[in-house]
Amino acid sequence: MTAGAFTRAFARALVRGLRVGLGCVLALAAASAFAHKASDSYLQIDAASAGTSVRWDIALRDLDAALDLDADEDGKLTWGEVKAAAPRIDAYALPRLSIAGCPLRVTGRALERRNDGAYAVLTLKSDCVLAAAPSITYALFREVDPTHRGIAKVQRAGQPVVLMLLDPMRGVAGPAAAVGSVGSAGSAASAAAAAAAASVASTAPEHEALASSGAWGFLVEGIRHILGGYDHVLFLLCLLLPAVMRRTPQGWQPVEKLSQAVWPVVGIVSAFTVAHSITLGLAAMKWVSIPPSIIEPAIAVTIILAALDNLLPIFPVRRVVVTFFFGLIHGFGFAGVLAELNLPTGDFVRALLTFNIGLELGQLMIVVGVTTLLFLLRDRRHYRSWVIRGGSMAAILIGVLWLIERTANVSLMPF
Repeated sequence: MTAGAFTRAFARALVRGLRVGLGCVLALAAASAFAHKASDSYLQIDAASAGTSVRWDIALRDLDAALDLDADEDGKLTWGEVKAAAPRIDAYALPRLSIAGCPLRVTGRALERRNDGAYAVLTLKSDCVLAAAPSITYALFREVDPTHRGIAKVQRAGQPVVLMLLDPMRGVAGPAAAVGSVGSAGSAASAAAAAAAASVASTAPEHEALASSGAWGFLVEGIRHILGGYDHVLFLLCLLLPAVMRRTPQGWQPVEKLSQAVWPVVGIVSAFTVAHSITLGLAAMKWVSIPPSIIEPAIAVTIILAALDNLLPIFPVRRVVVTFFFGLIHGFGFAGVLAELNLPTGDFVRALLTFNIGLELGQLMIVVGVTTLLFLLRDRRHYRSWVIRGGSMAAILIGVLWLIERTANVSLMPF
C-alpha cells in the first residue's frame, strides 16, 4: 500500500470512528433524557458541647429510584406513600452514614419542598462531642448511582464552617482516625450504621478516602453538574451542531478554516456563561427564586427552540443574543447545590466562584471536544442531513418529551 493510499484509508477510518463517536454523544443525551439534576443529598452537622445534631436532606426522586416508593405506580409520590415508607427509608439510609465516634439515632422526620424538588428530611442526634472535623463514612446510593454526592456543612462552636464533598464510591471522608467521645449507646439502627460504616471504611484506602473540601471540592462538583446535567449538555449540542457551517441563501455550507467556527463558538459560549452565571448567583443567594415547576419546562423549551432554529431560522436577532437569554433560564437550574447550604457570606462567595469555575471547565471540555469533532466531519456529504437535521430533530423530540414530563408530571421514558 502506498503512503497516499494508507493516508486515505486512515482518514476514512478516522471519520467513521468520529461519526460513531458523535452518534454515541447524541445517544447518551437521549438515553439519559429523564435525568436532569445531578444527584445530591445535604447534611448539616451542628456540633455543640451537649452533643451533635444532624439534618439530612435526601431527594425523594433518588429514594424512589432506589426503593420504589410509588406504591400505586401512578408516577406521583404522595405524603402518605412517603410516610408509609419511612421505616424502609430509615433502614436504607442509616447504615450508609456514620460519623466516627458518634452513634446516630433518628429523632424526627419531615418532608420539605426545596428549590429543586421534594426532599425527605431526617433529623439525627448523638451524645458525642466533636473535638475536630469529623470522619464521615458515606455510602448512600452507592449501588445504584455512582455519580451521587453528599454535601456536608459542619459547624462547631467558635470554629469556621467546614464544607465536605462526600463520595459514596470512596467511603470515608475526613480525618482517618475516629474523633469525639461517645455518650449514651445508640439505637439498633445506629449499630447497623456503625457496622456498615466499618465495612465500607475497611475497603477504602486512606489516601483515597479523604473527601474533596473547600475550593477543590466545589470545583469538581461544578464540573460534575454540567457533565451530568443532560438537558444543559443537549442545549449546548444544539448550539454547536451548525457551528462549523455558515448559513447562506442556499442553505448550510461548511466553513473553510477552524477559526471561522471558533470565533462564533466563543461568542455563543461566552454569552451562555455570562448569562447563567448571573442567574446562578441570584438564585444561589436566594435574591430571585423561581420554582422548578417553571424552570424545568422552560429549559426543555430552550432546547426545542434552539434545535428548531437549526432547521428553520426563527429568531429575528443574532444567535448570541438568544443564547444569552436562554442562558439566564439555565442558570436557575444550576443553583440548587449552593442555595441549600445556607453558608456564611464569605464562604458562600468562595464556594459560588469555584463552583462556577467548575461549570465553565466542564462546559469547555464539551465545547472543545464537540467542535473539533464536528469540524472534522463538516465536509462529509451527509453532514447537513444526518448531523444538523437528524441531530436537531432528535433534540426536538427529546425536548418535547421532557416538556410533557415536566408539565404533566408523567414518565414517558424508562430511564
